[in-house]
Amino acid sequence: MNPGELQAIEGQRQALLGQLTAAETALRAGLNNTRGFGDTARAHMERARAHICEAYIAINESKSVRTVQQLVDDLNRVQQVMDDVQQRKSQRI
Repeated sequence: MNPGELQAIEGQRQALLGQLTAAETALRAGLNNTRGFGDTARAHMERARAHICEAYIAINESKSVRTVQQLVDDLNRVQQVMDDVQQRKSQRI
């Protein structure tokens, strides 16, 4: 690749990173406004934020990152653990 092509790619990378940062900022702000919309809306927004963070890593890092399916599987496992903990706490009360 010539220097012009490399500059164009870097410009695209920087633009994408800026868009991802803006999207994450908007989601963080929106997470504070999900009251009254139920847990499902909040869960989707939290998952969207996780996908944005993974995209940021995929664009910004040269190391291998999780696939979308791996991320979804990991998030599902974390949610299951959290649900199990909540259920155990409820059973103690």
